[in-house]
Amino acid sequence: PSPCPPQPVPTPVPSQQLCLTEEEKRLLAQEGVMLPSDLRLTQAEERILKKVRRKIRNKQSAQDSRRRKKEYLDGLESSRVAACSAQNQELRKRVQELEKLNGSLLRQLQALIKQTSNKAAQTSTCALV
Repeated sequence: PSPCPPQPVPTPVPSQQLCLTEEEKRLLAQEGVMLPSDLRLTQAEERILKKVRRKIRNKQSAQDSRRRKKEYLDGLESSRVAACSAQNQELRKRVQELEKLNGSLLRQLQALIKQTSNKAAQTSTCALV
């Protein structure tokens, strides 16, 4: 019988390195897990790595959300401050106008009082004569 044809020797595939960020390394250490440096991970290790990466994404998303909210509130506050400042200026101008008008009316009233008091004095003098 003929011998089996020779099988090609499989060339070892260089294993890819597992690249972890500092944040991933820190969270894995918190979990008490050490992953191998190559990509041959067990299902449990893959689950842990997914969980850590999800935590990082959630943390980043929360930070982005807080930053956007702060920017929105800062913009809202600055626009309200600008609107209130403009309104304040208008009201100050109106107060000045009303104070001028009030002073003018007060002078007119004093002049009328003076005129009527002089007429009363004149009529009483005429009656005495």
